[in-house]
This record gives sequence, structure tokens and C-alpha cells, in this order.
Amino acid sequence: SFGGRFLTRSLSRVQPHEAGLQQRTVVVEFESYERALAAYESEDYKKALQALGSSAERDFRIVEGA
Repeated sequence: SFGGRFLTRSLSRVQPHEAGLQQRTVVVEFESYERALAAYESEDYKKALQALGSSAERDFRIVEGA
């Protein structure tokens, strides 16, 4: 509903470097920084987090692009 488009969401082609961490990385593109922030703060996202519980450790960033 916020127009996000998955650019990657897989572990299958991760090549760890430096610290050697192999983690699932998900990159989602939004049409604007504000749209990404709205998705993150949405009730739908909060419900999804509750459903997942502590099954995954998350390190989340919203980065304004070019």
C-alpha cells in the first residue's frame, strides 16, 4: 500500500566480506523518503512485527537516495 518495490530479499547470493557476517539482507525502494518513513510507521508494519515476535533480529535503516 506504500508502493515499496523489493530490490533484493535473499541470502542465496550473499558474499560476506570484512566482518564475515552472512545475513539476510532486504532492500526496498520507495518513491520518496517520506513514503518509506510512512510505511515504517504504519499500523500494518507494526502488526507484522508483532506477528514475527523475536524470531529475527532487525537492523533497519531508511536512507534518502539520489
